[in-house]
Amino acid sequence: MSDPQITDLESWIAALAKPGALKELAALALCVTLAWALAALAGRARVSRDKHSILFGRNILDGVLFPIVLLSLAYVARALLLRSMPLAVFKIAIPVLIALLVIRFAVKVLRAAFQQTPLVRLLERSISWIAWLAMVLWVSGLLPVILEELDQITWKIGGASMSVRTLIEGTLTAGVVLIVSLWISSGIEERLLRSATGGELSLRKALSNATRALLMFVGLLVALSAVGINLSALSVLGGAIGVGVGFGLQKLAANYVSGFVILAERSMRIGDNVRVDGFEGCITQINARYTVIRSLAGRESIVPNEMLITSRVENLSLADARVWQFTLVSVAYDSDVALVMQLLKQSALNQARVLRDPEPSVSLSLFGADGLEFTVGYWIADPENGSLNLKSLINLDILRALRENGIEIPYPQRVLHTRAH
Repeated sequence: MSDPQITDLESWIAALAKPGALKELAALALCVTLAWALAALAGRARVSRDKHSILFGRNILDGVLFPIVLLSLAYVARALLLRSMPLAVFKIAIPVLIALLVIRFAVKVLRAAFQQTPLVRLLERSISWIAWLAMVLWVSGLLPVILEELDQITWKIGGASMSVRTLIEGTLTAGVVLIVSLWISSGIEERLLRSATGGELSLRKALSNATRALLMFVGLLVALSAVGINLSALSVLGGAIGVGVGFGLQKLAANYVSGFVILAERSMRIGDNVRVDGFEGCITQINARYTVIRSLAGRESIVPNEMLITSRVENLSLADARVWQFTLVSVAYDSDVALVMQLLKQSALNQARVLRDPEPSVSLSLFGADGLEFTVGYWIADPENGSLNLKSLINLDILRALRENGIEIPYPQRVLHTRAH
């Protein structure tokens, strides 16, 4: 049976008032129920439970899988019903579902690929308005008319002729291509980084960044072709970019190359404790242009990758995650040295974070002006949990042990000589 066009409001109302509309609503409700059940089964069967997943999201309605399944079932139901009756409900339902799918897919991909910034939120709102506007024009029958009028507005660029319709369609195609490229790269990044740690994490991060850059480049070329731009004209642009990189963008290019070198050779990895230019902390991010180092005090330093390649960097956990620390203790000269060393070592061993292998060491390091100075050295395997707090606990235990055993902690003493005039 042919699908007659409904062109005015009275025709819509009359079509929706027919008994066949109830069958369409029942079929649509059945499609929603089946789509819900299939999405729920797929959600329970998946291995990953990432709440940022594009297909599944935090729940059934949040992901893209549910509207994809629902739209597919709606098309099947529409084809079956169209054989026996004219349709009215599905004429509205199909465009609404397509608009919903476009919005959900674009928003989920943007949120997975980028952080929530004002620009990303603006893009999300823009995509939503465009999708709903296209749906309204489609349902009302105005979309073909508007596209035909836009096709009449033309101009020439060199030897090529372009119209407003071509420009809009090319821009939309470019947006779809770029969003699909971001979706594929986000999926690859999620699989690469899902269970990686240490050096493997850095290598997979490098592969992820390279894959995203390659897909975005290919997507950009496809998008430019869709708009109607001759790619052979990009040779001039490529030459200009090369000159710019050679002069004005030299530092920027050096930082990007250095970022891939760091990730590839794994001299510094995410989670390593490093000291750069007097700043010490843990590497939390290695991006293409810069690296983020977070100190134990909560401060974050953004270090250009070129600096990590060309300057001296102390990696405190490159070969071993263990870190050596120490505290100084001064006692009176008449103290029992053997007892003091035993008490100092036991005070360090009293803390669970202090490693037993290698065990803490105590050495008489200096004959000071006011007393004997001992160095208590110990190793820890979790410097990210803080060092000053552990050092404070050890010092408090040392102070308690020395006082309980009557060992004096000397005060500075000075002798003043006076001459009578």
